[in-house]
Amino acid sequence: MTVTSTAPPPSPEVGPRALLRASGGPRYAVALAVDALGTGLLRPFLLLYGVTVLGLSASATGLAMTAGIVMGLLCVPAVGRWLDRGARSAVVAAAMLIRVLGVAVLLAAPPGHVWPFAAAALLLGIGNQSWPAAHAALVATLAHGRERDTALAAGRALRNAGLGAGALLAMVCLAGGTSALEALAGVTGAAYLVAAVLAWSVRVRAERPEPGADRSDRSPGAVGQAVRPPRMRALLAANVVYVFCLNVPEIALPLVLLTQLHASPVWSAAVFVANTVLVVTLQVPVTVLMARYARRTALVIAGAVLTVSYVGFLVVTLLGEGGGHGWAAAGIAAVSVVCTLGEIVYAGSATALVTALAPSRALGRTLARFELSSGFGLAVSPAVITALAAHGPTALWGTLATATLLSASAVASEADPAAPKR
Repeated sequence: MTVTSTAPPPSPEVGPRALLRASGGPRYAVALAVDALGTGLLRPFLLLYGVTVLGLSASATGLAMTAGIVMGLLCVPAVGRWLDRGARSAVVAAAMLIRVLGVAVLLAAPPGHVWPFAAAALLLGIGNQSWPAAHAALVATLAHGRERDTALAAGRALRNAGLGAGALLAMVCLAGGTSALEALAGVTGAAYLVAAVLAWSVRVRAERPEPGADRSDRSPGAVGQAVRPPRMRALLAANVVYVFCLNVPEIALPLVLLTQLHASPVWSAAVFVANTVLVVTLQVPVTVLMARYARRTALVIAGAVLTVSYVGFLVVTLLGEGGGHGWAAAGIAAVSVVCTLGEIVYAGSATALVTALAPSRALGRTLARFELSSGFGLAVSPAVITALAAHGPTALWGTLATATLLSASAVASEADPAAPKR
């Protein structure tokens, strides 16, 4: 089907059927779930696959994976231009299909050869980096206003559920050794293929409005030439810092719990599981609740909540540092709930704000710029977090709190470009 991107008046309430329709329909929902399940099966164990199955060194494997992420980010602008030509489900399906090729190359890679693994990591990186912008553009074409915000939140909740289920299943299967990892890779490839076929079958495409036909395009020089994406410099810069919160449960907290508080690894696992469960169950309700605020205001609130959580981590770590305080790990787990709430508010408002600010004929390029800032933040955050943690809890949490607070202030002070409230 062909869907125009003209926005109807937003509906105050979104029922389950309307939410499913706004999210792409039943087939697209299944595609998201299957794709997330496949990603959860392999992505956390890709490094382990290179080391154990292919016999590569950990450094070579890590370098190949990093190169794949960087090259994937370099392809995002091209994805944005493709989206601005009207493509929607085709881009989503392509992002999934290229990962099928990545898994095929991975399975065919001979042991001891790093270049085939690097090629597989490159293909997987391109698919992983291209998917978020394509998915957001598809949802923005089908839904508008606060219905779109809720649909984006529902997609994130569904994806986190699939990722968590896939990772849990993979951990159970790892007892089978290298053969189990190869089987997991094969299942991942099959999942990506099924998801791509389902996404393609939705056949969503946006009609490109004539120059000057869209009110959002009525800016100087808009008529008769390509519309430029809004600059959003403060928002994009702030997003690089905001996105660090996504790696706090996976990197920062395990590092603090194990090396600074000398707590049992069980606490790290409990924090990660709690984060996943909270995101799956609360992403949609919290996004709906935050609809009473402007999207930019909600993003500022997210920054404030994250800052409070970082300060909480600092206080608990300083009081419990050196061991002997059994309550410190529990305190970290409690504060992590606050951090997760900040993450949920951030995730429910950031992409929604970007899609609302974007002119319809520059939606793809605008989302691509946003995803570049997110991808860059996610790429550098592990190195930044580990480097700061090496200098103690004040360096880690004090820096994160200060940077996030300054980012929230920048978001609050930036003026919105002229764009329709879609």
